[in-house]
Amino acid sequence: MTYFMFVVGLVILVAGGEFLVRGASAIARAFHLSPLLIGLTIVGFGTSAPELIVSVQAALAGQPGIAIGNVIGSNISNILLILGVSALIAPLIIPGRKLWRDLGFMLGATAIVWTMLLNGQITRTDGLILIAGLVAFLTTAFISGSGHPPESGTETFGPNWKPWIMTGAGLVGLVIGARLLVDSATSIARDFGISEAVIGLTIVAVGTSLPEMATSVIAAFRKHTEISVGNIVGSNIFNLFGILGITALVAPIPAEARFAAIDMWWVTASSVGLAVVAFALGGLPRIAGAGLLVAYGAYLFFIG
Repeated sequence: MTYFMFVVGLVILVAGGEFLVRGASAIARAFHLSPLLIGLTIVGFGTSAPELIVSVQAALAGQPGIAIGNVIGSNISNILLILGVSALIAPLIIPGRKLWRDLGFMLGATAIVWTMLLNGQITRTDGLILIAGLVAFLTTAFISGSGHPPESGTETFGPNWKPWIMTGAGLVGLVIGARLLVDSATSIARDFGISEAVIGLTIVAVGTSLPEMATSVIAAFRKHTEISVGNIVGSNIFNLFGILGITALVAPIPAEARFAAIDMWWVTASSVGLAVVAFALGGLPRIAGAGLLVAYGAYLFFIG
């Protein structure tokens, strides 16, 4: 039954990603919004639902390490693992001029959270500051991302409600599929005698990022590179501003010293590296994807 649930979870995850990409693309065309904007907002925030649920539950349960570690680990895997795999599938070519504002918000959010972690706690006041940062990002994103003419020669779905149903169904499928996949994979790993530490660093850490993985990989296959990259950048911004902000408003989050001393270095290096490569190479070619995966392997080795 565990193996069956693993397969079912994988199928639902892939189907959810396909529905989300197709629905979100249609919404972008219908409202004359850029695909990058849809990736940054609807797709990026929607695929971060598992991280939000995990962090809020952890804060309420008195597990601050999980609440913060979930966000930090997801941001690292989003860039190094997911964009690495996506770029190997199809080069993610996006001009730097389209990404500078969003990458700037991601780097700014990283710096703000790092400063808060140095204080040893993310307070409710900090939470309000983070939510304000999220509102500022959304405002500038929608102002600059609207007014784009729809792409020609692309599929349509008839009545306007269909893309919204597809997008909603895709988001639900991603959350359900990720949960089934993580639970069954964790059970299988235990059966093979894999330690709890390894399970936590691999299956559980990447588990909440599976919706981003499915969405970005499918978007790369379908040549929707702006959705693929926007999904990751938007998810990382929402993780830092939105998830930590909402979680801190629910309950102040004590922060272990290791987050500021060790893990945030990896988050910052990954974010800066993505920005440098995107501007220097005009996107993420396959060689850059391979480099990101090597860096992720080094990260796992280092924390292991």
